[in-house]
Amino acid sequence: MVVMKLLLQKKKKTSPIWDDFNQVESSEGASTSHLWRHSSSCLQRRLHVAAQKKQPLIPFQPFNSSVNPFVTPGARYSQEKMRQIIATAIMVHEHPFSIVEDEVWMWGFQYANSEFHKISRKTARSDCLAIYEAEKKQLKALLQGVRKISLTTNMWRSSHQIVKYMVITGHFIDAGWNLQKRILSFVQVLAPRRGIDVADAIFKCLKTWKIENKVFSVSVDNASYNDSCLRALKNTISDNNSLSVGGSLFHVRCCAHILNLLVQDGLGKIKGIIHKVRESVKYVNFNVSRFKTFFEIAENKRLKEKKLIIDCPTRWNSTYNMLSVALKFKSVFPVYKEREPHYNYEPSSEDWRKVEKICKLLKVFNLATHVISGSEYPTANLYLPEVWRVKQVIDDAIEDRDSFMREMTTSMKEKFDKYWGECNMVMSLACVLDPRCKLHVIKFCFPLIYKPEHVAAENIEKVKNTLQEMYDEYAEKYHGETIISGFNTNSLVASSNVVSSEISGIDEMLNMVREKEVIHPTKSELKVYLDESAYIPEGNSKSFSVLEWWKNNSLKFKVLSKMAADILAIPVSTVASESSFCAGGRVIDEYRSRLNQESIEALICGGDWLRNKYGLKKKPKLE
Repeated sequence: MVVMKLLLQKKKKTSPIWDDFNQVESSEGASTSHLWRHSSSCLQRRLHVAAQKKQPLIPFQPFNSSVNPFVTPGARYSQEKMRQIIATAIMVHEHPFSIVEDEVWMWGFQYANSEFHKISRKTARSDCLAIYEAEKKQLKALLQGVRKISLTTNMWRSSHQIVKYMVITGHFIDAGWNLQKRILSFVQVLAPRRGIDVADAIFKCLKTWKIENKVFSVSVDNASYNDSCLRALKNTISDNNSLSVGGSLFHVRCCAHILNLLVQDGLGKIKGIIHKVRESVKYVNFNVSRFKTFFEIAENKRLKEKKLIIDCPTRWNSTYNMLSVALKFKSVFPVYKEREPHYNYEPSSEDWRKVEKICKLLKVFNLATHVISGSEYPTANLYLPEVWRVKQVIDDAIEDRDSFMREMTTSMKEKFDKYWGECNMVMSLACVLDPRCKLHVIKFCFPLIYKPEHVAAENIEKVKNTLQEMYDEYAEKYHGETIISGFNTNSLVASSNVVSSEISGIDEMLNMVREKEVIHPTKSELKVYLDESAYIPEGNSKSFSVLEWWKNNSLKFKVLSKMAADILAIPVSTVASESSFCAGGRVIDEYRSRLNQESIEALICGGDWLRNKYGLKKKPKLE
């Protein structure tokens, strides 16, 4: 009877001691006195509390997306929590506000819990804006602990309006040596979009986030207004912030955009062949009968491929995929032509020979674009080897005996020299700060990229001088605080003359060692780093993390590691890999473009922040 009575009691426990203990059912009641006694003497609890007090202010830890962050064991249903979940889903998965008015969805929620009350789209919008403001406040506080931040800007167009939006994204290395990126602003930029207007919009964003003194670089595409935009922005920022090495690293051109220009220029020379292949694929895929006939022939020829791919003309990688797959069936098309009298697009044997050569060339561009457009790892240190590889295949093609290849790649080389004819300092410094490469890679690559030989030698010296100049800046700014690491300089000097009774002998000795290390440095960190052998990682290059290496060596290279973090955070592409191949640019859907500025920015920015917070990936939309 007593047991039943205790089990039925639902009175809420008010004592704060229950924050540290779990309640269990018992047939015998008891006070909390013994719990308080244990709490005060528990070693594990004291260690836990001490660790929490030392927790850094920037806990950029990846969230485990397999764990539901909204579920609390034993908690009762909360309509407020349910509204938060719905608003989060709208922002993360880019649903319209009106999804809350879809009857079947609401039936499902009510079936799961009868206490759920349907909400309006107006309420959903209000909840999304509230989450956006809360997340913005948190992000603003976190950015105050970031030393340097690099930006990318990108223009999006509306699917049904003649307007453009600019997205500004911040990239930085956090305290745990993780690469982070956050969308900071999504604003409409009105025509005629002069460079000064774009610069003003970017600086307004920086002021809003209070990071105008933290900007390290800005990566942009080759739009005509960007040169004047970056000049104006650089002048404005220079008034508030001393840019590194005179601002020579401030303006970064999007390399994925440059590669796109090179490829589009080359593909323009073979439009006729591409048209034949595209129409052939369309013809075969038009109905089941044609498809079946084609692949019966392929099966007789023991070809394992089971499909032909149609391309999206504005995405050159899809054109490359279409050509490379169709090439495998080059022996099928002549036989298919004999069975299909209305098929009039058959590429000739000469066409296929050209396609084969083109695909070998595009394969290198395809891989390079994927590598330098990654968003989950640093790309600046991978830039130079990919540029070298592209230059190599272009030079080889120019020497080809085939006149069509020479003609196609000559125009590609002209564009290459236009954008990479001068030494790119970002890709060079980042490569040197990759411990696998150091100075070895620029000494190998430069003679192949920059000709004649004396130009390559001059560029190598230019990189060395810039590297030293930048290191000197960082050493002057950080050397004292990093080497001494929190010790008072005056007390260190005094320690060599007066023996203190308040510290141990070993501490006294270590203080004198630190004093000598600070006053009489033998080698700079940069010289030590460059003099040491290049790091040879085990396994393939994909398993190596340059950030992990610098994290593990940050105590050894206290100044140089800060410099490496700022350079490695620079993105060399303004767009993620899924958009790097597109000539048409990013498009905002009709639903979002109809929203007001406040709503659209909250959804785009807030959705990005929440995906980062909960470790979720943005799912690509089907075209």
